[in-house]
Amino acid sequence: MTIEKHKDLESPTGTDKENTCTLIIHNDDYHTFDYVIESLIEICELDSIQAIQCTYLIHYKGKCDVKRGSKNYLLPMRRALALRDLKAVIK
Repeated sequence: MTIEKHKDLESPTGTDKENTCTLIIHNDDYHTFDYVIESLIEICELDSIQAIQCTYLIHYKGKCDVKRGSKNYLLPMRRALALRDLKAVIK
């Protein structure tokens, strides 16, 4: 499942630095590396190397900032990750 693409949404970075948020994924003990990598590629539109690096950071550091932008830009990604049972938060 991929998130819907909306051309009318704000740009990924938004217009104000204070409105910039971060999508953070936390580690868990039951998803495979391949599952997380595939999710990051499909939902967050990371390339394979970025997705692999993020997955290792999630595993070894406990979490990783995977995307930055406005809350409106990140919210569909967070919801799609939650549908895949991945713990993602926007801060």
